Amino acid sequence: MAKSGNTEREQRILDAAANLFSHYGYDKTAVSDIARDAGVSQGAIYLHFANKEDLLEHLILREMQRFAEDWLQRIEADPDGGRIGGMYKNMLYSLASSPFLSATFRQDGRVFGNYLRKPDNFFRSVQIGENRSPRYEFVKRMQDAGALRQDIDAKVIAHIMNMLAFGMIGMDEVVPAHEIPPLDDLIEGIATIMDRALTPDGVDSEIGKAIIRQIFDVTRQQVEQHEESEQA
Repeated sequence: MAKSGNTEREQRILDAAANLFSHYGYDKTAVSDIARDAGVSQGAIYLHFANKEDLLEHLILREMQRFAEDWLQRIEADPDGGRIGGMYKNMLYSLASSPFLSATFRQDGRVFGNYLRKPDNFFRSVQIGENRSPRYEFVKRMQDAGALRQDIDAKVIAHIMNMLAFGMIGMDEVVPAHEIPPLDDLIEGIATIMDRALTPDGVDSEIGKAIIRQIFDVTRQQVEQHEESEQA
């Protein structure tokens, strides 16, 4: 964890780093740049973080935690949040809320640069088994509960969901802006298609919400364990 107890300053540093990494990339952003953007001295950054890499990893963790919390809040507030379309729709809205978060999701080489080549980088350190990603677990549990069609393999559904998310946040790099529909229309359209294709009639949204809460609890525990291991 960060060494200083000045939480407000720590968040300003992380906010500045998120903005600079997103625009210029990790490799081209110096600690002095982050200090200038955050309105602090370079020395103050080292009161919170051991080095630029440590700062980056704290930033990734913060953004993932914010993403998870925002996603869960959206799902709880949505009457259809426990259906596959509602779950995916709210995930996409959360994902689209931050350029750095979108880059984190796709492990963008332009943003993360040489950091991705580190054998012990954050993304590798939190990876779990091939069939045990939170999305796969959600799909499999939804199928087992009868809330999702069972004639398509859970790995296939989870992979298609990944493809759609990666496509949504990366299409602006290959498709002219004037050909891309408004973001809200895209997200709502994806959710409608997924529900009509994958959700049996009459499914209670609360079944999915209960499953999502369980998965989020497990994921939160994994993050806490990762934080504890970093402190050891």
